[in-house]
Amino acid sequence: MYRDHTKVIKIGDRVIGGGNPILIQSMTNTKTSDIDATVAQILKLEKAGCDIIRSTVNDDAAAAAIPAIKKQIHIPLVADIHFDYRLAIAAAEAGADKIRINPGNIGGKDKLAQVVAVCKERNIPIRVGVNSGSLEKELVEKYHGVTAEGIVESALDKVHMIEDCGYDNMVISIKSSDVMMCVKAHELIADQTNYPLHVGITESGTVMSGNIKSSVGLGIILHEGIGDTIRVSLTGNPVNEIMTAKMILKTLGLRTGGIELVSCPTCGRTEIDLIGLAEQIEKLVADYDHLNIKVAVMGCVVNGPGEAKEADLGIAGGKGCGILIKKGQIIKKIDEKDILSTLKYELDNWSE
Repeated sequence: MYRDHTKVIKIGDRVIGGGNPILIQSMTNTKTSDIDATVAQILKLEKAGCDIIRSTVNDDAAAAAIPAIKKQIHIPLVADIHFDYRLAIAAAEAGADKIRINPGNIGGKDKLAQVVAVCKERNIPIRVGVNSGSLEKELVEKYHGVTAEGIVESALDKVHMIEDCGYDNMVISIKSSDVMMCVKAHELIADQTNYPLHVGITESGTVMSGNIKSSVGLGIILHEGIGDTIRVSLTGNPVNEIMTAKMILKTLGLRTGGIELVSCPTCGRTEIDLIGLAEQIEKLVADYDHLNIKVAVMGCVVNGPGEAKEADLGIAGGKGCGILIKKGQIIKKIDEKDILSTLKYELDNWSE
């Protein structure tokens, strides 16, 4: 079931499914019981553009911290639960906006029914999460290994377990670190359910390898019309996950707003610190999500002005200087040391 026709689910004050905008998720890596550290990280992620945040609830102290955390943040909080049904109940009672569980490892049908009953009473959605790394032995044997078919069967089995408890307020997540297996699994499950899908390439790696694997996998899945929320899983600062997710969505035309930055790869004609300048400008434009424009950073005055014509605002580097270009027109020459401040002034005063 593709995103225009998936079931509409409310998570806190956000809505997913049914063709609503694809929302970006991340996960805190602080100790959830450390309220100050967790709140500080969530606020940074909010500023970067995170729409939904997930935090581990791995002990009683983490569950008890939920109310204090929620009072200080502005996006829905998802409680991530593994194995202990008591913690799922405690997180729901503490006000979590969504509960993430694997119904197969929560302690049996009776305990699962208790979790579902609490979520049903409070109308809290449950995210059914299945990863290829935790696929049941019998499914591995049935499909002669870990396969997309096995992942999908496992996920739908878990969905049916919750449906048997009389509840259908669910989101499904099926992930694998194998990119093409993950793609195939999403293609298969999209034809078999109408629940919203949270998509991502799990354990994708460091910023470089993880960005590549996530961009390829999520790019294919999203382009096929599948996926209602996304997470880019990276080993590192979770703020990087948000920046990559935003770029993936914008590149696919699934999100507007924010500045699109283009820059040339440098060559022997470059007489300016283009690499350093582009990195500084990339950080600068991240704070202008309200602008929907293209900014070009080019390394030389030979091709720079022409290449920057399609951009709304551009810089073409020279020897210790730069040329400011607006809407394809050369405006003025500026010293290299003044490029960043000049560009900031233009952005601060930008008007269509």
